[in-house]
Amino acid sequence: MSHSVSGGRTTLADYRTALTAPGSRGPAIASVLARLPIAMIGIAALLYVQRETGSFAAAGLVSAGSLVGVAAGSVVQGRLIDRFGPTRPLLITTALFAGAVATLITFIEAGAPTALLVLLAGGIGITEPMVGSASRALWGRLVPAGPARSAAFSYEAISMEVFFILGPGFAGALAAAPWPGTGLVIGASVMVAGSTLFALSPVVRAWGAAPSRRRPLLGALASPGMRTLAVAALGFGVVIGFVEVAVPASATNAGHATVGGLLLSAWSVSSVVFGVAYSLRPWPRSMGLRLPVLLAAFGVLVALLALPGSLWGLALAMLGAGALITPQSTAHSAAIELVAPEGTAAEAFGWVITSVTLGLAFGQSVSGYLVEASGPPASFLAAGVAAVALAAVVWSLRRTIRPATTTAPAELVGAAA
Repeated sequence: MSHSVSGGRTTLADYRTALTAPGSRGPAIASVLARLPIAMIGIAALLYVQRETGSFAAAGLVSAGSLVGVAAGSVVQGRLIDRFGPTRPLLITTALFAGAVATLITFIEAGAPTALLVLLAGGIGITEPMVGSASRALWGRLVPAGPARSAAFSYEAISMEVFFILGPGFAGALAAAPWPGTGLVIGASVMVAGSTLFALSPVVRAWGAAPSRRRPLLGALASPGMRTLAVAALGFGVVIGFVEVAVPASATNAGHATVGGLLLSAWSVSSVVFGVAYSLRPWPRSMGLRLPVLLAAFGVLVALLALPGSLWGLALAMLGAGALITPQSTAHSAAIELVAPEGTAAEAFGWVITSVTLGLAFGQSVSGYLVEASGPPASFLAAGVAAVALAAVVWSLRRTIRPATTTAPAELVGAAA
């Protein structure tokens, strides 16, 4: 684990070094297959339920159930991967995930009540194989600490952003198929295939169980720096959640409902482009400063989305705000290398996923209320206020962003997970 409190710059050569490291090609290709549908599953399920029931309310609840499941399952799966290695946990969860998807489809076709569908969607989220956590942790084994490893983490963040651009588009296109469940089946099938290939890759199978030892009961959260990182990730998710509701509402109010999705894709595109440039010269250099500065700047740029009076103006403002999405994702991933206790990398990434997911759920729910009560500009302003407030909390805790101790206080120690 790195013992630097600052994040160094990377070069394009560092990306090449990471992606051509011995043993990396198979897992990298498999992880692309496994993670490509990650933003597709929930939307495909939402569109499927809406087509079958005619209710957006029921569809939204099913999608929310899936998000809650992901939030719960990511940490548990991460801890199992740290303890036993990725192969067994991923193969088991992949099988459970396939069964959960088949069960949900069966009950949707049978016209089951919404409450049951929400519960089954939660099962899909819990069992969704966390290849992202394992893939991110694997780079620490394949690439030595330094710029090449930083480039690997940047690649993970940038590729995820690309998947979030492509996934909703695929889901929307497949929703027009004669059978509305086509998108869910195809997305789940690709995820199952990719997860299985990743789990069975030679370098992944060589990652065996960790030595039996006493571990903190709080796991990765035993580190104060990890708790600070979770707050930063929560703030990031809150802002995204506000925007994901307010932007489509702005488009609908302007009489162009279909443009909402395109606007969200626009800020994802600027995120990828700027994310690559930012990784070449990240700022601030100190990770303890980088986390709050990026979050606060993101909040200010999102608050400015309240100013444009047209969709064209909103689109331009979205391009500016989106530029800070991937830099934050990259910073979160790099900070794990610094603050997570030894042997908890996959679980730590699970906590980041959980924090972002809970932030999304909170932001979306509050944003929906504000949009109905006061209009989209109020939601954009509220997102900015929330981001700056949480950035202030992270700023006050910035000194915790330092190498984690490998031992925990006696009262926090318990049996291995």
